Amino acid sequence: MKPSHIEHIGIAVKNLDEAIKYYENIFGLECYAVEEVKEQKVKTAFFMVGQTKIELLESTDPEGPIGKFIEKKGEGIHHLAFAVSDLENALTETAAKGILLVDKTPRKGAEGLDIAFLHPKSTFGVLTELCENKTKK
Repeated sequence: MKPSHIEHIGIAVKNLDEAIKYYENIFGLECYAVEEVKEQKVKTAFFMVGQTKIELLESTDPEGPIGKFIEKKGEGIHHLAFAVSDLENALTETAAKGILLVDKTPRKGAEGLDIAFLHPKSTFGVLTELCENKTKK
């Protein structure tokens, strides 16, 4: 597996509207998409910075992954996402190298990407997401 680029940096926030205003007013960035991913109990907003996206994540349920993250650690960087060309193969390779997988098989994420997470216990404390955009193939 060799990632092509950093797909996005995920940032957990308590209030998506306030966070969007911050990135727009302070950095002059444009929020180009807001989307709810019901399966993950999250609402997302995206910004482009060069070729990398910033994904803001607001929990829609305190028991969801982002709600639990904010309760435990507060707002801040939640994960780092890498773009890969073959997600299933990347998961197989990664598991064979002893990395713990949060997701053994890909699932749907925001923007229609197939995603899977690597457990931070195996990745030096960084929740790592692998993303595949099958529509760009």
